[in-house]
Amino acid sequence: MNILYLSYDGMTDPLGQSQVLPYLTGLAKQHFITLISFEKEERSKNYDSIRNQIKNSGIEWIPLDYHKSPPVISTLYDVSILWKAVTNVRKNKTIHFVHCRSYITALIGLRLKKKFRIPFLFDMRGFWADERVEGGLWNLSNPLYRIVYNRFKAWEKEFIVNADEIVTLTNAGCKEVMSWKLNDSITVIPCCVDDVLFNPLSIDSESGEKLRFELGIGLNEFVLTYSGSLGTWYLLDEMMEFYAVLRKRVPPAKFLILTSESIDFSHWSWNNEIIVRQVRREEMPLYLSISNASLFFIKPTYSKKGSSATKMAELMAMNIPFVTNSGWGDVEEILSNESGGLLISSLNESSFAKAVNDLIHPLPASRPLATNYFSLTRGINLYGQVYARIEKRNS
Repeated sequence: MNILYLSYDGMTDPLGQSQVLPYLTGLAKQHFITLISFEKEERSKNYDSIRNQIKNSGIEWIPLDYHKSPPVISTLYDVSILWKAVTNVRKNKTIHFVHCRSYITALIGLRLKKKFRIPFLFDMRGFWADERVEGGLWNLSNPLYRIVYNRFKAWEKEFIVNADEIVTLTNAGCKEVMSWKLNDSITVIPCCVDDVLFNPLSIDSESGEKLRFELGIGLNEFVLTYSGSLGTWYLLDEMMEFYAVLRKRVPPAKFLILTSESIDFSHWSWNNEIIVRQVRREEMPLYLSISNASLFFIKPTYSKKGSSATKMAELMAMNIPFVTNSGWGDVEEILSNESGGLLISSLNESSFAKAVNDLIHPLPASRPLATNYFSLTRGINLYGQVYARIEKRNS
């Protein structure tokens, strides 16, 4: 099949490298894939290596320039550019179906379905419009954002009604969509992990000791890590409060934060104990391997019931104990198993102290769950099954 894959996230973004390309590389062994994505100028240093990776996978890549401002107008402009690119693809090849990653690209999928009867897969990820509001990106007291929000909520229903197949990240998100009684062709595929790359057995102790030395971390110091973005959904203040409790309980300790974002930690009195590094995806397992534990707190809102944290799967694959909070995605369901994770329901000092005490004792190995439920191979197979159903239904 000729599949057109549309992503508003860039392949030079960390998200594209961890949650798009690994799947497409596997799927490209069975299908002809044309990928259109939006690339950010600040990520251009990664462009050549990503281009070569995509080319070697047999995927045809059409990168487009991402526009950030002015808000709303820039997105509408990008949608128009995307439609032109899709039109050019249609002139040169038959598109058997279009795989739309999230809501912006689903606008194109919906149009292709209505205008040309091309099947489309709505890979909705989370509840995007509600995420924008709850994350403070769209203030509904602003008439413009209120109009945009209402329009996208209406489109959301159209996407679901017209999609040949729907993919959600969580069982909680699936149940929510099913309750709307619009379409029951829904598959749950969580954010998966490349358990070959994220494998503690592939990292030798000498490499870990060398990295500790380079970072200025003593061999006996407790290392708490955080990996990924620190933007809209992650509760940095609460995570810093957790570290404050931990550093009193298990001194000496360091907080290693692996992120591409620029964050000012100078207002924290212990900022000299915080180490911030930007690392490539292939380096992440080594940096995580020196962790004694990891941490991430996510805002427990309505839209977050549709969220699956890539970092959680990566930590499980590395057998690193971690602490997170309840109220998002399928976290309660997942951590009810022997997962190596600690779940706290209240973000306060007493809960933090209890979790710290639990962390200093051995926790169950979490890699077996990661290599089963969160494995990249399983994710590729599930997408392959979705693709096969679309092909059968439209053959």
